[in-house]
Amino acid sequence: MGSDYSIKEQGEQALTALSRGEGRGRQGSKRLSPQGMMRLLGGCGLFLLAACQSGPPSPRTITIQQTWDLQVGNQVGDYRISSGLGDITLELGGDSVHMPFAGKVQPMDEYCVALTSPEVPAYLFRLCGINRPSLGQRSQGEAIGRAQQLVFAAFRKEPDGTWALVEPATDLIQQFLAE
Repeated sequence: MGSDYSIKEQGEQALTALSRGEGRGRQGSKRLSPQGMMRLLGGCGLFLLAACQSGPPSPRTITIQQTWDLQVGNQVGDYRISSGLGDITLELGGDSVHMPFAGKVQPMDEYCVALTSPEVPAYLFRLCGINRPSLGQRSQGEAIGRAQQLVFAAFRKEPDGTWALVEPATDLIQQFLAE
């Protein structure tokens, strides 16, 4: 974040300097000197780069083949459903959840993340309940975050593009819990 702020600040400073007339060839001239042009282009480029990198990642959405009335994320009265048919809830008590293989962690909603990997391209894992998850590309063994309760679901991609809930193997779940 510190580097994003300094890049953004540099871009703003360059634009401010140019608006005051600094970097112009002759006083009052409307043409920019080569140095002024480089400041403008560099400052604008850095400003745009910082602006593009500062947004949160887009949520990952999937179409689940099976449908039930009660889904993760739905409300029953004032209460949020945190697991459903096919989900496994583990009482972790604040322990870490780790990457079982190299892959990508993406947000699905404010409570759940999706984990995908080229090592198992036909599968997607939904992990709910992780506090402040580390998003983006992650290495095998790297911590994703900590959870009091981890709600785990495994999905397999079907030929029609939907995702089917599947029962995960115990040793696979253990890989998420091992350091």
